[in-house]
Amino acid sequence: MRPRKTESERLKASGGAVAAIILACVLSVTLSAQWPPFVRPDVPRAADGKPDLNGPPPRLANGKPDFSGVWESRVPPSGRLGGPALPSVGDAPPLANFVNVGANIKEGLPLAPWAAELRKQRMATASRDNPDAHCLPLGFMQLHTHSQPRKVVQTKDDIVIMYEANYGLRQIFTDGRPPPVNDPQPWWFGYSVGKWDGDTLIVETTGLRDDGWLDVNGSPFTSAARVTERFRRVNHGRLEIDITVDDPKAYTRPWTVRVNQRLIPGDQLIEFVCNENEQSSKHYAK
Repeated sequence: MRPRKTESERLKASGGAVAAIILACVLSVTLSAQWPPFVRPDVPRAADGKPDLNGPPPRLANGKPDFSGVWESRVPPSGRLGGPALPSVGDAPPLANFVNVGANIKEGLPLAPWAAELRKQRMATASRDNPDAHCLPLGFMQLHTHSQPRKVVQTKDDIVIMYEANYGLRQIFTDGRPPPVNDPQPWWFGYSVGKWDGDTLIVETTGLRDDGWLDVNGSPFTSAARVTERFRRVNHGRLEIDITVDDPKAYTRPWTVRVNQRLIPGDQLIEFVCNENEQSSKHYAK
């Protein structure tokens, strides 16, 4: 059964790669044989028995916030259907955008001239070279802002994030190891290490592949990029992530955006194998 692939193929044929990337996340909500809704017993409940997502965040045995759970970036009930991104609360950096990550930055992204020209070229070809359009791993910012959910599993030494989008998998080490400095092999998701500042987890990522895509429009990042993420679980049901991109090759200065996530305690990820029966690329706009 591949109803979401059929929809993706139809959209690519009619609207080119941009429509495919934006709307490939439109999944059927009637897929059968999935996990039934199940809320774990450790989720706090309100008086009516429903999950109380305004309660305090869970904590690990060492007292640090536990980010574990299945998280979604969209205003309910849109979910996987790609509705508006969750808004920020109070004073916060500009909200990240899936299509144009800098859409809410007042002056726009501080692109170096060559990077601005590259994004222009990518947009001129309907973003058909975006890795997402070829079933390759999405860029880290596209994963953060994607409407398909992600699942976090955390221990005191490790965080694993499983992304439903293209079935991405990311590791963050919190065991005290330093980042690699021995000219490591560049990775799609880079090398991520985290340290705690109170209840905020600060994650530094380096070693990314060159010529990457931050968003659908093709805002680039390079192997010189250093990405700093600040994770805060402000209550049981809300996760806030401030992401700073410092890439002196592609941008004239560092810049920061916010991504918000909400817990979906009764849901699980859907298996998403992008290249299964892939027949879409032959329909891309030339």
